[in-house]
Amino acid sequence: MSKPLNIGMIGYGFMGRAHSNAYRQVNKFFDLEYQPVLKACCARKKEKIAQFAKNWGYESYETDWRELIARKDIQVIDIGSPNNTHKEIVLAAAEAGKMILCEKPLAMNVAEAEEMCRAVEKAGVPNMVWYNYRRVPAISLAKQIVDEGRIGRPFHYRATYLQDWTIATDVPQGGAALWRLDVDVAGSGVTGDLLAHSIDTAEWLNGPIARVTAATETFVKERVHADTGKVQPVGIDDACMFLAVFANGSMGTFESTRYARGRKNFNTFELNGEAGSVYFDLEDAQYLQYFKYADPKTNEKIESHLTGWQKIHVTNGEHPYMKHWWVPGCTIGYEHTFTNALADFLQGLESGKPAQPDFRSGLQTQKVCDAVLKSAKTGGWVEIA
Repeated sequence: MSKPLNIGMIGYGFMGRAHSNAYRQVNKFFDLEYQPVLKACCARKKEKIAQFAKNWGYESYETDWRELIARKDIQVIDIGSPNNTHKEIVLAAAEAGKMILCEKPLAMNVAEAEEMCRAVEKAGVPNMVWYNYRRVPAISLAKQIVDEGRIGRPFHYRATYLQDWTIATDVPQGGAALWRLDVDVAGSGVTGDLLAHSIDTAEWLNGPIARVTAATETFVKERVHADTGKVQPVGIDDACMFLAVFANGSMGTFESTRYARGRKNFNTFELNGEAGSVYFDLEDAQYLQYFKYADPKTNEKIESHLTGWQKIHVTNGEHPYMKHWWVPGCTIGYEHTFTNALADFLQGLESGKPAQPDFRSGLQTQKVCDAVLKSAKTGGWVEIA
């Protein structure tokens, strides 16, 4: 007998749709004790949220998130609204004893993230940050390979996250569609939006980042604001590159931009170690590339005529998450990563072992993001606590 878990969804945009789809699909593919119920959704614009509720099958809707949190029939608050709303909603939801799922980045800055962590930990409520790329089966397989010691001592980590959707100078900033270009709403540009994903993945695979040095650039200095109609300075970073030293002594390079013509969602990483390497490209997400140089059990070098990059099609039942989906050879897509993440969260409620990344992990990513932005301003290395 499944246990109903009543969901209150805040936001009706891209993430609101991705999360809602996960709630509707998760019990169809995973054998779980809990069953999400789309109880209510919330946004300021009544006409928009009413249509969203009808389309996704929510039983009701609210236009004030405070009213949503106050409802006795809501157990989980899911925050898919812009970054500058996260802290206030989290603090209220934690005080009300609600479980909390929050979109990334967790907060506008470290100070906010620390306050949010304290609130959920004091309240003792289950929590998770939607860093969904951890749930790409190929990335989860990379984690498995690293944990099995198949990479050996790590030397280099390099990541890129490239897009091209803001190149035009007539793209406005702000408003419902382009709030990610408004620094007062987003907090930062590609650092918080794209590199936060890269940082979370990197630290998950290769351990904590100890220090960074960075440079950022804003290519279009002024844009019309969608809300005011006035030309205003652009405060977000259009591009960011930084060097990193990990706590394990390995070196990292990270690059992100929204000005890479032809790149739509080009998210890659490569980890090179003494015994092997792994490489992943989100635009070819069903594959993980693995180079095996030495046997991790015997430490014996592979015969040279047999070495080479192995392209693993991550669709077999023994691959992470894939036993829940289709037969070998059939791929899954972007939306499935949210379903996988939700399944992990619900299984964590059953087992008592919280799913990751939780708010504490999200805080660590926020610390790196803040250090990157600080370094870009000062021009020096910044240590990460």
